[in-house]
Amino acid sequence: MKIIFSRKGFDGTAGGCPSPIVDGQPLSLPIPSKMPTPTRFGDLDGAYGALVTDLTGGRLSSASWCHLDPDIVQDTLPRRPGWRGALGQVAAAQGHLAKQVVGVGDLFIFWGLFRPVEHRQRWTFVGEREHRVWGWLQVGEVIDLGPDGSHALNDRPWLVDHPHVRAGWNAQNVLYVAADQLVIGSKELPLAGCGTLNKGYRLSHGSATPSVWRSPDWLNPLQGGCGMTYHSPERWSADGIVRCAARGQEFVANPEPSPEVHAWLTALLTENIQ
Repeated sequence: MKIIFSRKGFDGTAGGCPSPIVDGQPLSLPIPSKMPTPTRFGDLDGAYGALVTDLTGGRLSSASWCHLDPDIVQDTLPRRPGWRGALGQVAAAQGHLAKQVVGVGDLFIFWGLFRPVEHRQRWTFVGEREHRVWGWLQVGEVIDLGPDGSHALNDRPWLVDHPHVRAGWNAQNVLYVAADQLVIGSKELPLAGCGTLNKGYRLSHGSATPSVWRSPDWLNPLQGGCGMTYHSPERWSADGIVRCAARGQEFVANPEPSPEVHAWLTALLTENIQ
């Protein structure tokens, strides 16, 4: 099982600010979009419209179009029967996933840049920035959509809200649909194939810079780990620190199956739900 550390949500480039941590819970803001999309921030269930308006100083608002991808929370929008979570990817990032042969059974771990907020007449940032894991998707099906993904709606009408099932995309337009149930190793966990973490998992080590991470030994090549794409050996240290690459969306790790890897993933996804 490959593990893809997938950078998603607002940051200094996409959106112009971190996503918020609201009452201890990370809320990943979908990035603003000029590409084909059926969704505005104000369509999303919750405080998305107010948050993007306040935190961007009015550059974005509830009327702004957003790219709801990954789309992994059923209650975010009204859904059609049979809905399943999905992640779309295109162009160079999809080319990288294809080169790494990412497919059914592999696990996306979504992370992003976050910062705590408080509501003081308006939403305001109050804490330090950090990288935090906020969700997951285990691949149950891979659909090659092409530049016009609307054909997928013929037998999957529940995908209607996903931005990648529209025309106007790069030819390398692929959809990763969630499995029904999360399976780590041979163990089926009591979790769906996709979802979000109520508390999240902090990747950043200390408070100096968000991009300095604490890594598990199974990932650290200096500790015999598998490493991950975009991260040369010089980025790792023997004490378990890795400097996260500034470029790239999809960091792919391909560890050998082991109790250590399975225990780390199980703890990450189960202990941060409640």
